[in-house]
Amino acid sequence: MKLKLHLVMAFLISLTSIIGFCLMSLWISDHKIVHFDSSIIASIQGMETPGLTRIMKWFTFIGSAPFVAFLSLFLLFFLYKVLQHRMELILFVYAVIGSALLNQFLKQFFHRVRPELHRLIEIGGYSFPSGHAMNAFTVYTVISFLLWRHIPNRLGRGILIAISAMMILLIGASRVYLGVHYPSDIIGGYFASGFWVGTAILSFQIYKEKRYNRKYKRQRDFA
Repeated sequence: MKLKLHLVMAFLISLTSIIGFCLMSLWISDHKIVHFDSSIIASIQGMETPGLTRIMKWFTFIGSAPFVAFLSLFLLFFLYKVLQHRMELILFVYAVIGSALLNQFLKQFFHRVRPELHRLIEIGGYSFPSGHAMNAFTVYTVISFLLWRHIPNRLGRGILIAISAMMILLIGASRVYLGVHYPSDIIGGYFASGFWVGTAILSFQIYKEKRYNRKYKRQRDFA
C-alpha cells in the first residue's frame, strides 16, 4: 500500500511539473509574463544592502555546479558507508547528472537571454530554466526522499523538509536578487527539476519493487 502511494505521488509530481513547465515556457514565448517578472525583480532587488548581497552571493555559491559536485560526493560517501545504501546511489547519481544534462538541453532549446536590469555579478550563458534552481531542487528533494525513513519522528522530518525547502527557495531567490535570472527562470527550473526528480523516483521505486519480487520468488522456489 505504501509503495502504491509513493508511486502515485511521484507520478502526480512529475505530471504537475511538466504541465507547469509547459505553461511557463508558453507564457515566456508569448511575452505574457513580463509584468510578473518585473514586479518580482523590483520587490527583491529593492531590498538590496551590502550585507544581504553577501548572503545572496553565498547562497548562489552553494547552488553552483562545483559546490553541488562536492556535496554530491560527500552524500554518495555517506549513503554508501554510513547508511549502507547501495541502490540509493543509483537514484542520486541518475537524478543529479540527469538534471544537469536536462538543464543544458533546455537552455540551448529556449535561448532566453539573461536580464540586463541590475546585475550584481557577471555570468554568461542562457537564462531559462535556471540551473541553480534545478540543482537545488534536485539535490535537496532527493536528499529528503532518501533520509525521510531514517528519521524516527515527525518533528525531525518536519525540520528536514523545512531546511530543504528553505535552501531551494533561497538559492532561487539569490539568482533574482543578483540580477542574473528572471523569476520565471527560477519557477521554470523548479518545474523542470520536479518533472525529472518525480520521474526518477517513480522509476527507482518500480525497479526496487521488481528486484524485491525477483528475490522473493527465488527464495520461495528454493524453500
